[in-house]
Amino acid sequence: MDKMTVSVYQIVGNETCVEADDGDKVCEKLKLLLAQKKKIILSFLNVQMLTSAFLNTAIGQLYKDFSEDDIKALIEVKDLPPDDAVLLERVVKNAKLYYKDTSRMEQSIKEILGE
Repeated sequence: MDKMTVSVYQIVGNETCVEADDGDKVCEKLKLLLAQKKKIILSFLNVQMLTSAFLNTAIGQLYKDFSEDDIKALIEVKDLPPDDAVLLERVVKNAKLYYKDTSRMEQSIKEILGE
């Protein structure tokens, strides 16, 4: 099966990936391809700045609609500096926890915030 390269830089249109709205653009593209069971190379080539807000929407949201096994099998991340790879790992870990039991996580968040 051929792999399709998805360039974060090209989708966002610049080297700064900090906005959740830009993350949504990447997420929508990935959802389309995952739904078709396409193998994806997610390239961060030319991306100079990356935030957890961006990664939460670009990648974290995928765990709401797709299994961890599908995501692991179909998405290969490339061109991500080590510091950003650590950030991505944290985002993925949190997303898996959150989408495993959303109501429990939301209740915990409310308790922490005193709501």
